[in-house]
Amino acid sequence: LSPSSLYLLPEIDLETILMELESLRPQVAVIDSIQALYYGQLTSAPGSVSQVRECTSALMQVAKREGISLFIVGHVTKEGAIAGPKVLEHLVDTVLYFEGDRFASHRLLRSVKNRFGATNELGVFEMVDRGLAEVRNPSELFLGNRDEVVPGIATIVACEGTRPLVVELQSLVSPTSYSSPRRSTTGIEYNRLLQILAVLEKRVGIPLSKLDAYVASSGGLSVGEPAADLGVAIAVVASFRDRLVDPYTVLIGEVGLGGQVRPVSQMELRLKEAAKLGFKRAIIPKGQSLKSPLEVIPVARVVDAIAVALAGA
Repeated sequence: LSPSSLYLLPEIDLETILMELESLRPQVAVIDSIQALYYGQLTSAPGSVSQVRECTSALMQVAKREGISLFIVGHVTKEGAIAGPKVLEHLVDTVLYFEGDRFASHRLLRSVKNRFGATNELGVFEMVDRGLAEVRNPSELFLGNRDEVVPGIATIVACEGTRPLVVELQSLVSPTSYSSPRRSTTGIEYNRLLQILAVLEKRVGIPLSKLDAYVASSGGLSVGEPAADLGVAIAVVASFRDRLVDPYTVLIGEVGLGGQVRPVSQMELRLKEAAKLGFKRAIIPKGQSLKSPLEVIPVARVVDAIAVALAGA
């Protein structure tokens, strides 16, 4: 991008911005931010529902008429949702969230709405000295060192949209010094961990009600899908028994309240990603046996998965 093709307009008046867009007809335009724009014919303050709605609607009409790819930046709250009126999400064609842990170098570009394609797609970028650079193999970013194996580590394959990501899960189970044990998660849904701990105690017989339990995903990636349940369960049991899980084994499956391992979607895609990264074996739900370069071991219950994953450890 040459400097002569980059234009900056320090203006918040909507009518002036629309005139410049129609005059220049750029290929790409960025509005930063929509909460700062002001339409003079409205009496409300910038950032209000009516201002955001009218400004966004006018910008979209110009963008579609002139063939401009328009990026509208919107403020977000502490929780990460778009600040102020939700009407902004309803007006635009695509909603992208740019998120990441402030202590990590990687950033995630997540699609939560797309009128012309799949939603929940994920782009992974890394902050380097020259700015953001694309991470072409994001699984390596969320995968730990398989040469140094310690108890309480299991590997799963999570799917973000249509992109499979191999993620390492770490667990630590230790005696509690409080009347009620502590549970802590990083990258894993807290209530999901409580449910898995209850299943392990009731269906497997592991006394976790008197133990602290900590579970974290490597790299800080947020894994919200149920396919990570089996990996969380095996990591917790491995830490409790001080056992090692084979670092070249992936665990994929949802854990039911009855202790069963349930099928998950996109299994073939997950197995291909694991094979590409050098994994040798996969423990998956029974009934999902697929042709794969990996050694596939189907299990029906969590007890069976524990016996297979920790055998010979």
